[in-house]
Amino acid sequence: MQTLTPSRRLVRAEVLIVLALSLGRSAVYSTIALIQALAAGPLSEQSTALNSSLQENPWLDLLQQLLSIGFTLMPVALVLLLLALTAGSLHQALVDLGLDLSRPLRDLLHGVLIAAGIGVPGLAIYYLGRALGATVEVVPAALDTHWWTLPVLVLHAVKNAVLEEVIVVGYLFQRLERLGWSPRRIIIASALLRGAYHTYQGVGPGIANLVMGLVFGEWYRRTRRTMPLIIAHTLLDVVAFVGYALLKDVISI
Repeated sequence: MQTLTPSRRLVRAEVLIVLALSLGRSAVYSTIALIQALAAGPLSEQSTALNSSLQENPWLDLLQQLLSIGFTLMPVALVLLLLALTAGSLHQALVDLGLDLSRPLRDLLHGVLIAAGIGVPGLAIYYLGRALGATVEVVPAALDTHWWTLPVLVLHAVKNAVLEEVIVVGYLFQRLERLGWSPRRIIIASALLRGAYHTYQGVGPGIANLVMGLVFGEWYRRTRRTMPLIIAHTLLDVVAFVGYALLKDVISI
């Protein structure tokens, strides 16, 4: 495949379009949701549900859940195509993102360690935010109980991880580098975006995800690997989603 060298103007336009089709759009709607929540009353008295049922009929719900996951990942496919055009091949684009399978055990180990290091402080910030009234109650899994509920929750976790780490870390880092941005500026921009599209959960989760974004951005700067970040993010969401679904009748989050 012949490589393309787009102008800075085209790169800027490409980044804006990709973000408008994916997590940039989410950041705008999330910010609006936070403003509405603040206007409605104390955040501590409000709640938001993730991974909700979409249909009353369980088979239609399963179909719509799977379609939602697939369509949500289309911006990732677009990003891989765009990166492949400038890298010369899809394989090279995956290597540049650190998504190749050249070091699976090391990536897995690093992913587990990152998840452990991020998960406990993130949970602490959530509870602190709830105590201070700066965070809404987050229901991680609002799906009705079916035989397919847990596998679908795992798929949602993988979807979130792939979407966020490929676009907000790997893709954004590479494209902003082409625009001449410094690593520090890129990491801050990536972290601010990550925090922004989580603000529908309140101020606390927004700050927690901003910090997570700083850590993940620095990891990519040092290693050029998104695979451990995807593994870590998947593990965090699986614990939250599946753990809540299994224990919701025992504990209250």
